[in-house]
Amino acid sequence: MTSRLDELDHLTLGKRVRLHRLMYEHGPGNGRMLILPIDQGMEHGPSTFFPNPESANPEFQFKLALEGGYSGIALHLGLAQIYARKYAGAVPIVLKVNGKTRIPPDSHAISPLTASVEDAVRIGADAIGYTLYVGSPRQTDDFIQFRRIKADADRYGMPIILWSYPRGEAIDIKGGRNSLYAIDYAARVALELGADAVKLNVPVDDPKTRGDQPEPYSSLEPSYEERVNRVVKTAGKIPVLFSGGSRLGDDDLLRRARVTLEQGGNGFLFGRNLWQRPWKEALVMTERIKKLMLEM
Repeated sequence: MTSRLDELDHLTLGKRVRLHRLMYEHGPGNGRMLILPIDQGMEHGPSTFFPNPESANPEFQFKLALEGGYSGIALHLGLAQIYARKYAGAVPIVLKVNGKTRIPPDSHAISPLTASVEDAVRIGADAIGYTLYVGSPRQTDDFIQFRRIKADADRYGMPIILWSYPRGEAIDIKGGRNSLYAIDYAARVALELGADAVKLNVPVDDPKTRGDQPEPYSSLEPSYEERVNRVVKTAGKIPVLFSGGSRLGDDDLLRRARVTLEQGGNGFLFGRNLWQRPWKEALVMTERIKKLMLEM
């Protein structure tokens, strides 16, 4: 089920070249991607670095991406301009072109632009990242903003990785942002909007809120594996990269990695689960994840 570059025959030449670097020339090198995101400083605030104070310095993540052999690092423009120069060409960049803080409530979430596709070309990025809040009352504005970014990305041959995140009041009363209904919908939206890859959370099955989901989801009792398989299939031909979310224990993180790979996932955007660990532990866990990615 894993999407390989030769299966993505709809891509333009520029997008194929850039995705080839992410999928085959860095990281595991077998068509899967392991990307280290560091956009959480804006999205979650400085407290996200408290578990590992060294990680507040972006040099920590750049060195981890380099020595750990990641496919790339995902970050906002300011960090790229200040810290990426000495890693140029060695650590591919996924430039986040929109972002927000967690200070306002998510009830009307939208992530305004913080950079452009031209910025991504200028700094030598291999892809851009865009966060779309599926189901937010600001969804119309979000769709229009994304359409403009996609037009530029298509013109410049820049792949788009869509952070497809359910948010808003309507999502909250229909099972919540991490329900199978919400994540499955987010996967389909990414496909229909023309993303080149999608970042999703792993759906959660909570018996307390299962019945709040619209049918047929409210009648399902899917296993962990079935939930992952469902959203991968819904995403169609576009590669699915799963998020790690908040830091998990070693066994839980490796189980998540194994199951998502078994069910057709194309890789991971694991941030806090790696760089919130001390340096040696982060490298060891990186190697364990890459070993899984190469074996499966």
